Amino acid sequence: MRTRAWPMVALLVLVPLVCWTWIVVMARDMYGPMSGASAWMMTPVWDAPHLLLLWAMWAVMMTAMMLPSASPVILLAGGGGRASFLALGYVLVWAVFSVGATGLQWLLGRLLILTPMMEVSGRQAGAVLLALAGVYQWTPLKRACLTTCQSPMVFLTQRWRSGPSGAFRMGVEHGVSCVGCCWALMLLLFAGGVMNLAVIAALTVFVAFEKLVPLGAWSTRVSGALLVVVAMWMGLSRLTA
Repeated sequence: MRTRAWPMVALLVLVPLVCWTWIVVMARDMYGPMSGASAWMMTPVWDAPHLLLLWAMWAVMMTAMMLPSASPVILLAGGGGRASFLALGYVLVWAVFSVGATGLQWLLGRLLILTPMMEVSGRQAGAVLLALAGVYQWTPLKRACLTTCQSPMVFLTQRWRSGPSGAFRMGVEHGVSCVGCCWALMLLLFAGGVMNLAVIAALTVFVAFEKLVPLGAWSTRVSGALLVVVAMWMGLSRLTA
């Protein structure tokens, strides 16, 4: 392998792999002995250090889930240096998103909607999150952001900027589009369990498929309808229980 190819390998393979390893270790500990990596998350007192650690968990998770789906833009950006700055800008946007996710988790915990195991305490709350994600799949904003994510060459042609700072800015802009596309889907982590490996993996695959295999507007309509149907089923089953 050529030497200049290694930065790309580190960006698109090694970084997500390290992040996934950390997530797996934490998840296995949380649903196991709770004596290691996840022990700090079980505290009833959320002071600044614990909030910082919770943000780090979200930032690592978002990097693991979202960076691979940005591969087309990163690979088309050019050399290792430019690609690195673009990836840095992209990851930074998801790190900012993680601040909001941390705040939401803290709020849901305070309202007793989310348990210490980072799962919704009732089916009704999960149904609301599923319905919100499903409805958002039908919106023009979702389609516009998804179109940008599905057209890396068009994005680079229209937003091209030279130099490291230009690459970083392109990464930020692409990250904003990606957040606009996927933020509602990320809420499903709360519905299924923030550290539930099956849910994390399923969302990662779905997001990558949605962005890398363009199937037209009908795909978001179908996925949105399915999410709403599941939400209705959960809500009705709760009322009849």
